Amino acid sequence: MDFFFKNNYENKPDEELIALMVKGKERAFNEIYNRYSKKLFYFFYQKLYQDHNKAEDFLQDLFLKLIEKAYLFDTSKVFSTWFYTIAYNMCKNEYRQNTNIVFTRENNVKNLELSQVTYSTAPGDYDTNVFNKFLAKELSKLNEDQRATFILRHQENLTIKAIGEIMNCSEGTVKSRLFYAIEKLSKKLNAFDPIKTD
Repeated sequence: MDFFFKNNYENKPDEELIALMVKGKERAFNEIYNRYSKKLFYFFYQKLYQDHNKAEDFLQDLFLKLIEKAYLFDTSKVFSTWFYTIAYNMCKNEYRQNTNIVFTRENNVKNLELSQVTYSTAPGDYDTNVFNKFLAKELSKLNEDQRATFILRHQENLTIKAIGEIMNCSEGTVKSRLFYAIEKLSKKLNAFDPIKTD
């Protein structure tokens, strides 16, 4: 029977799980946690200075908020948009409270210079790790709106419409922020282009 119920919950949409959570169904919460915990940890990690402990703390706070506020969710809406909106607002509040913090990840990339890196077509984790470090470094230099838009679209795979709802702006504004973010990143990371020629 337990196996049946497990599969039953795994096949339910988010919105139905939240309705079940409100009714006190612990398995519904567990399923939501399994679906979103890794993605939201990475979101917080990227947004909060690549601080592992802070990302963990924010993730725990987010799920506590979900337990406390699940009854406020309108189940006719899209849960992921509502949930990411809460996470995004938590980050904005953190920024407001820490205006003296320089939003940089220089220490995490050990002051590597992009000009020192030559793209290698050989497969392997090393190239990916180096690229990810430089991507994180360049993301940290974007303004908050462009950085958040890029992360939500290209790392969290949310739709333009959902991002607009999360960030409380039009779809056109989302597209514009994405365009400028990608333009800036592509200029800084062109050393990693496998078909780039000198």
